[in-house]
Amino acid sequence: MKSKNLKTFFRQTISVLERLDAWLPPKLDEPDWNAIAFRWQKIGQKGVLHALPQPHTFPLNHLAAVDQQMKCLIRNTEQFIAGRPANNALLTGARGTGKSSLVKALLHEYASQGLRLIEVDKNDLLSLPYLLSLLAIRNEKFIIFCDDLSFEQGEDGYKALKTVLDGGLSMKCNNVLVYATSNRRHLMPEFMADNLASTGERGEVHPNETVEEKVSLSDRFGLWLSFYPFDQEAYLQAVANWLSDYGLELDEITRQAALNWSLARGSRSGRIAWQFVCDWAGRLPEDRVLD
Repeated sequence: MKSKNLKTFFRQTISVLERLDAWLPPKLDEPDWNAIAFRWQKIGQKGVLHALPQPHTFPLNHLAAVDQQMKCLIRNTEQFIAGRPANNALLTGARGTGKSSLVKALLHEYASQGLRLIEVDKNDLLSLPYLLSLLAIRNEKFIIFCDDLSFEQGEDGYKALKTVLDGGLSMKCNNVLVYATSNRRHLMPEFMADNLASTGERGEVHPNETVEEKVSLSDRFGLWLSFYPFDQEAYLQAVANWLSDYGLELDEITRQAALNWSLARGSRSGRIAWQFVCDWAGRLPEDRVLD
């Protein structure tokens, strides 16, 4: 009887442990430092660094209409790789104009010199201090890449990012920079009410402090780069650059097809150019005609 009760107890214990194991966060294994690109995932107050074996990157010469922005970011990145002072960078402006692509292309050019890229979603920013503790002892140069970054009222992730950008008392890493892209110049929502906060009985006594808090995050980026909508010439150059990947040229038929594509989308940008080329290059030769 006792033996039967003991077996029942062990079965129940194993069942509880299996369910508990499924509920608990996974074991934090050592990252694969041989990778050149990673994605950071917050787990509790810590996190895990997932290696990306085939990151989406490409040569810098595929990008069009961003020559000045590219020149500035390359110079800053080369300073960083060489161990000289460099700035965190904020890339803002029109959608689809090459902000994210420029950062990704840096990895293609400089991975052989020790550059590494870590993608961090804004929901995982609160665990950045733990990530920095992992990176601080490494010899590689890491860019923390925050793509399409913006914060809504009440979100706390930006506070952790502010600390990382300025360097907290024990968190300054000379081998880490933050490159962020956003459609918002100051990353935070700005309201007309901020300008009217000093009016009425319920107005703020110090309304300027509300505005200062909202712009303080973007101020922590030392390098600001602005991106602008493409004109027709820049759009067609982007199309030609991507076509070269598939051994195709921008002949008259392709040119007109690319223009028709942009008209149908109501926009011209590097993203629209890439989407056109995906469609055009994927067609059979006999199907590459004007629709």
